[in-house]
Amino acid sequence: MKILVTGTAGFIGFYLAERLLSRGDTVVGLDNINNYYDICLKYARLKESGIQEECIEYNKPVQSTRHSGYRFIKLNLEDRDNILKLFENERFDVVINLAAQVGVRYSLINPYAYIDSNISGFLKILEGCRHINVKHLVFASSSSVYGANTKMPFSVHHNVDHPVSLYAATKKDNELMAHAYSSLYKIPCTGLRFFTVYGP
Repeated sequence: MKILVTGTAGFIGFYLAERLLSRGDTVVGLDNINNYYDICLKYARLKESGIQEECIEYNKPVQSTRHSGYRFIKLNLEDRDNILKLFENERFDVVINLAAQVGVRYSLINPYAYIDSNISGFLKILEGCRHINVKHLVFASSSSVYGANTKMPFSVHHNVDHPVSLYAATKKDNELMAHAYSSLYKIPCTGLRFFTVYGP
């Protein structure tokens, strides 16, 4: 399959792309390489995937020197024209959207970053999926959507209408947007409510 994985300079996206490539899929990785997390870590992950930092330019595909089936593109999700062109040109079978502006505390300092990336950017992903009839969209939500819910253990059946941060509100909005697009355009969608993800 040809799979778009956004957020491939991040922890989850990097390991996911490597796993997909190891099973024989073709992967287009996308990330804007913002500085919320240490960009040295991001470039180190990309280098491990065969993407050389000196070759990275905005909206210019870079072929991996390690994986013949892997290309990387530095691109903002909210860049409507280039995101939609990417979908039209590549005709992905599956889209896995892990890219987002993360962090609860930072949403108090820079709320616009969350609206731009998590709402406006996610809309571009949904529109891209709609126009190419993608077979499946998988997207990162967050355990933060449980917000003020006190019932334990958390369940996907619980009401999540009381977010306690803007970040959580944008992730709940992603779930609602995906549900609407799935219903309207018959796009199979899976949202993943990640808790703290860690590893080696």
